[in-house]
Amino acid sequence: MRLLVTGGAGFIGANFVHRAVGRGDEVTVYDALTYAGNPANLAGLEGSPGYRFVHADVCDAPALADAMAGHDVVVHFAAESHVDRSISDAARFVATNCVGTATVCQVALDVGVDRLLHVSTDEVYGSIAEGSSAESDPLAPSSPYSASKAASDLIALSYHRTHGLPVVVTRSTNNYGRFQYPEKVIPLFVTRLLRGGQVPLYGDGGNVRDWCHVDDNCAALELVLADGVDGTIYNVGAGNEIHNLDLTQRLLGLCGADASSIEYVADRPGHDRRYSVDTSRIRALGWAPVHDLDDGLAETVAWYRDNADWWEPLLEEKS
Repeated sequence: MRLLVTGGAGFIGANFVHRAVGRGDEVTVYDALTYAGNPANLAGLEGSPGYRFVHADVCDAPALADAMAGHDVVVHFAAESHVDRSISDAARFVATNCVGTATVCQVALDVGVDRLLHVSTDEVYGSIAEGSSAESDPLAPSSPYSASKAASDLIALSYHRTHGLPVVVTRSTNNYGRFQYPEKVIPLFVTRLLRGGQVPLYGDGGNVRDWCHVDDNCAALELVLADGVDGTIYNVGAGNEIHNLDLTQRLLGLCGADASSIEYVADRPGHDRRYSVDTSRIRALGWAPVHDLDDGLAETVAWYRDNADWWEPLLEEKS
């Protein structure tokens, strides 16, 4: 299979690319290398048969068309994804997530790809007090980030309905694992704790998230690519719903710290209380997560502990 992967130097994208190259697929990574796109995430792939890297922006239609030509499938990860950044710079999120997705869809239509997988998030549903969000539920995004992702989902699906573009969409819960930029909660907390610092916990720590190992999500993406139905959305969640305080306590234990390392900070504006998705549809395809949360967190902490040369330069860039 010949794959074009937008945002393939980012967290989930890079994990997906390593798996694809390992299977023997021909893979072109297309990435603008903004702050969260890291060439180090793709270390070891240069020189692999069928692998190449294109440094360009998804909003650049001519560059995208040139790169996409000859590929069977497009996997669209490229997105701005940090809620806090979206609150201070919403326009950047609209440009990348909405205009970028429209550009990807139009070029994919022009080129004539066999399938476009648009990778999204459970945050488009907004907070849910009880039960779980199904793919048919109304969208109620709370932040500029989730609103831009909701819009990008609708743009991608509109290309299927209007033009017949073979689009499938996934909406996953919070991912964790290697290569995650240290602004998201798990790598942020782990890298601070490994340096002996404190971790900033929003509000009372009672917000609930479902944590899915990145490899489990990638396995779901691969299954949807192979067996998903065009024009269909697939929720991906591991069933690991825990409070942020519980997550923090687990990370403290894994890093050899205690509750004195927690700094409670003011909650962020519009902070959703709970996310939960109904995964019946993806499970009907035969998918199920294989990573236990405690084992997965221990593996992730060990990776950051063993790869300080990967994350320390990123912290220096932020300072």
